[in-house]
Amino acid sequence: MASSDIAVGPHAVEAVVRYHPRSVVRVLYNRKRHDRRMEQLLRLARNQGVEAVGCSSDELTERCGHEQHQSIIAEHNASVERDEHSLITDLKSKEGPLLILVLDGIQDPHNLGACLRTADASGADAVVAPKKNAVGITPVVTKVAAGATASVPFYQVTNLSRTLGQLRSMDIWVYGAAGEATDALYQKDLSGSVALVLGAEGGGLRDGTRKACDELYSIPMAGQVSSLNVSVAAGVSLFEACRQRLTVT
Repeated sequence: MASSDIAVGPHAVEAVVRYHPRSVVRVLYNRKRHDRRMEQLLRLARNQGVEAVGCSSDELTERCGHEQHQSIIAEHNASVERDEHSLITDLKSKEGPLLILVLDGIQDPHNLGACLRTADASGADAVVAPKKNAVGITPVVTKVAAGATASVPFYQVTNLSRTLGQLRSMDIWVYGAAGEATDALYQKDLSGSVALVLGAEGGGLRDGTRKACDELYSIPMAGQVSSLNVSVAAGVSLFEACRQRLTVT
């Protein structure tokens, strides 16, 4: 089993066991840990029909590749691929205005994990990223996402620009975040079906991605720093969409 098939930490383990129990091979936990949180997780595993095996802390470290396992991991089958084809099919099956987060070449697993966590909190329907030159779901991403890798559909596509064109053909308005854009985020109508596109750390949106957007927006900055971390920018953007949808009558 590949390392990408391991959920690390209580939040990630709870999410995959609760939402995808059939994918879980087994849960491994530190047999010396006896507290309420661990008891809740083991009870959930039993109720979901998932095997839970006690082991040492060293065994957990060896299995997940690092010491930050927080006494519990889940081995699961994450082999189902979500690509551009399943993205379009899944979106067509949904009702109401869609909210999609598109990440152009994010390579830091901590940033991807934080973006997924924010996407979950905002009720986003999907997170989309390219297959090449971008991080996928790793144990670090799973841990930072605190369960969101199990609750938010994450799609990796072959050609991001082409995928954005497909979204536009579905009447999904595509907005790209760019620091030099003259229009601010708060001037955009995000109440309908939208895809919010954010670029990689430092480089921003690639030219092809930028051209595939309907419009660009910037996030107004009052301080001295030139840009926000991508996960923070994702949070600002997604929750502005949430705010606008709450005010729509």
